[in-house]
Amino acid sequence: MSSRQAEAAYDYVIVGAGSAGCVLAARLSEDPTVRVALVESGGKDRKAEIRIPAAFPKLFKSPYDWDFSTTKQTELGGRELYWPRGHVLGGCSSINAMMWVRGHRDDYDAWGEAAGPEWSYDAIVPYFRRAERWTGGTGEVSVYGTRGPLVVSPPRDPNLTTAAFLDACRGAGLEELPELNVPDPSGFSLTPVNQRAGRRWSTADGYLKPAARRRNLDVVTDARVRRLVFEGTRVTGVVADGGVVLRARREVILSAGAVGSPHLLMLSGIGDPDHLREIGIEPRAASSGVGRHLQDHLSTAVAMRCPLPVTLTGADTLANVGRFLLSGRGPLTSNVGEAVAFVRSTPELAAPDIELIYAPAPFVEHGLTPPAEHGLTIGVILLQPASEGRVTLTDEQATSAPRIDPGYLTHESDLRRLTAGVRQAEALFADSAFAPYTAGPMAPYPGIVDDEALARAIRDSSETLYHPVGTCRMGTDDASVTDPRLRVRGVDGLRVVDASVMPRITRGHTQAPTVAIAEKAAELIREDARA
Repeated sequence: MSSRQAEAAYDYVIVGAGSAGCVLAARLSEDPTVRVALVESGGKDRKAEIRIPAAFPKLFKSPYDWDFSTTKQTELGGRELYWPRGHVLGGCSSINAMMWVRGHRDDYDAWGEAAGPEWSYDAIVPYFRRAERWTGGTGEVSVYGTRGPLVVSPPRDPNLTTAAFLDACRGAGLEELPELNVPDPSGFSLTPVNQRAGRRWSTADGYLKPAARRRNLDVVTDARVRRLVFEGTRVTGVVADGGVVLRARREVILSAGAVGSPHLLMLSGIGDPDHLREIGIEPRAASSGVGRHLQDHLSTAVAMRCPLPVTLTGADTLANVGRFLLSGRGPLTSNVGEAVAFVRSTPELAAPDIELIYAPAPFVEHGLTPPAEHGLTIGVILLQPASEGRVTLTDEQATSAPRIDPGYLTHESDLRRLTAGVRQAEALFADSAFAPYTAGPMAPYPGIVDDEALARAIRDSSETLYHPVGTCRMGTDDASVTDPRLRVRGVDGLRVVDASVMPRITRGHTQAPTVAIAEKAAELIREDARA
């Protein structure tokens, strides 16, 4: 951090240069009369693997990852689950699978019920379109924006076996979607991805890098924020590494994610007073909801051996690396989750509650260990979990990882619905379209067994799909952490803008709604400044 940055006063200080923080920094700095600081605890996004879509598992458990773990999950055999979170410019958009999936209309209408009609589906769609730059064909229905900073494209070189998944979905009578991000995405489609010419296109690429040339924006990397600075009940800045204080004349905005934002609030005395006193922190603002209402998408893998050498296993050959570097094509452009289907665990449901993600690879244990053989995976994801968890402090030290307890499968309905989703994945693999490509189950999937044995396998092998939300939820009720304008209740000059404000997890992936939240938040912040 330069001495100029350390001594400067800004209009806005944004904590976290992830999916939301990059959007905010770019949008707020469009006004040349304001000064903006974006503070990121991680480093710059220069590693080659960030650009190569299929290489994203190589970023896990690296310096670009917070490398969190949950508490022992009683309903998952007492396992502690690994939670990757982006620790780099672009945040999770620099290490994720690049899937641009908005979710279902009902998700946002539920937000509207919790936080007001300005968060309903019809109200939020313009912010998706503002962010998007669709580079595919127009198709039957054009739902995307075409001039936004964030490139959205079809898969560039889908794997041969992905066509078999699509054929199996047709055979099952599922609806084929011309474009996935329609109001009701019940059905199946190739996955839209954040890629430009076959390479990852993060929020750092689309938003931050063009904005970083502006004289009124300072981007500070490798600087961890330890706590907030107060004058009375007003937040006036942040304390970063080495005791450096960055002052904010107007607002401090937390965009540190569903783990980082509640963690920093609690370290600064905003949270459940009983929990704070137990840790040894004097409460400044009582807000018992901070860290609560944690939701995440739990995923279990239905994996099959493939008798043919046609999958992504061993795709990182010199020939494929050269093809990627020269033309942006080949298997290294794969985001691994090449196609999806949104289905219902029971027919009477009004909207899908299960997502099936097809991967032309044996994607188990986060892809951390390169597979020794060829295989295929259908990931089965519980989209609307009834279970909730909590993020709490371990101690009063900013450098200590928080306690993350997602409470997976603590509601009895979740396991039942996840089991029903596995049965649908098994039916797809049994379709004749997959006959040339499957040769029996691959561990940890046990194959077709009775419900009791399948439940044990689900408990023993399920993992996160990397979508935590809700720990600083917005709402019109006094128990919500943030109000509908994302201002933190009980203090002044402080907002939270990231996935933690979602009142309810979406039936999709969290990258797209997080970007839309940030686009809307930038507008709200400018409106409040004018007022």
